[in-house]
Amino acid sequence: MPKSHSTTILSVRHGDRVAIGGDGQVTHGDTILKSDTRKIRPLLDGQVLVGFAGSTADAFALLERFESKLKDFPGNIPRAATELARDWRTDRVLRRLEAMMIVIGETDSLLVTGNGDVVQPADGILGIGSGGQFAVAAARALVAHSDLETAEIVRTALGIASEIDVYTNDSIVVEELACGN
Repeated sequence: MPKSHSTTILSVRHGDRVAIGGDGQVTHGDTILKSDTRKIRPLLDGQVLVGFAGSTADAFALLERFESKLKDFPGNIPRAATELARDWRTDRVLRRLEAMMIVIGETDSLLVTGNGDVVQPADGILGIGSGGQFAVAAARALVAHSDLETAEIVRTALGIASEIDVYTNDSIVVEELACGN
């Protein structure tokens, strides 16, 4: 059975803003199934934004679990993410889920995986999915060598990734939050 490839997600924390964006392409094997999927979801009335890569059904199951953890640990995104990662790694059903998430809030940018990883990047830039590393490289260059606003850095870097990675398209959605620090 062909493997599904479904996205590129990028988050950039720069200046007093943080933005997260994703492309819209979902493929199965060598076939594009959909070109305008929305892979960025707001949680807690837009205070937290989550981008996901991997199996869509698995990602939605994880989003529901994560939202529950956010309610259990209000205002503490790292603790909620750590609890989700622990459950994801140890629960028999959850450990079979194939997805990754980038979670952003006013002060936090986190990569959350099923291996139990909760990683906060040193430079504020995270990318996941098939074109994630292309987008990260482009974002790092844009942060260092341009005067673009944060959301535009994300949009431009995802556009560059879409020109390199066949599983990433240029139907890009970007959401932005103001930072508290």
